[in-house]
Amino acid sequence: MRKCKTIAICNQKGGVGKTTTTVNLGVALVSNGKKVLLVDADPQGDLTTCLGFNEDNLDETLFNKMYGIALGNKGDPYKGILHHKEGVDLIPSSSEMFDLETSLVTAMNREVILRKYLDEVKNNYDYILIDSTPSLGMMNLNALSAADSVIIPVQAQYLPAKCMTQLLRTVGRVREHINPKLQIEGILLTIVDRRTNLAKSTVEAIRENFGSMIKIYNSQIPIAIKAAEVASKGESIFAYEPNSSVSKAYTEFAKEVLVDVRKKERLHSAYSR
Repeated sequence: MRKCKTIAICNQKGGVGKTTTTVNLGVALVSNGKKVLLVDADPQGDLTTCLGFNEDNLDETLFNKMYGIALGNKGDPYKGILHHKEGVDLIPSSSEMFDLETSLVTAMNREVILRKYLDEVKNNYDYILIDSTPSLGMMNLNALSAADSVIIPVQAQYLPAKCMTQLLRTVGRVREHINPKLQIEGILLTIVDRRTNLAKSTVEAIRENFGSMIKIYNSQIPIAIKAAEVASKGESIFAYEPNSSVSKAYTEFAKEVLVDVRKKERLHSAYSR
């Protein structure tokens, strides 16, 4: 039986690279021999689109999975999971997700429906990466409730103190009331323009304000035109521009994630003994 690690890629601030990070971390983990499932938990469906899938051609999406579980209907949990040419699997999103909160208003334990679904498929994967919504609504609560840990992409062009404080407060509440095992994996600095003083001062401020509490990854994702272009190509940065600075940065980032997971597994094993 596989030991699956579920990670929510989360920040309620939009435009910080959550979807880009989900895609490229997932593909990088596959290149390291891991079986990876990506979950598009954002009603806007950016992850689904980035991987080249069209909502109009999908038989089942995350909406069907979660709504079915809420109604007590158990279908084939693997039906509708898409396989991408670069090796990752995907549970796609659809515009129906915008109505999910209203549809589930009377559902029992509606904050843990995503976790119930992923529990049915997780034994087939080493990693599940959840692309969360740019908000702190019910779908984000579902993502945090289903996750073992959180990676927070932060754009290195402004000081996100207020957004970070809100997110950390939400993580704390979820840990206290719903998911006591939830941990913050780390902060990933994205869209970094090393040429500007603003980026340098922002990175320094993030390290000063949060570095003592949260791991800040050594890898930084640079700003690049290619990274913006790839969103419409249906593939990762590794396929589109394998020698770019962005692909190299995500390769190093994936190595950091794998090293951290191995360290924590060894510590857990030693503690158990």
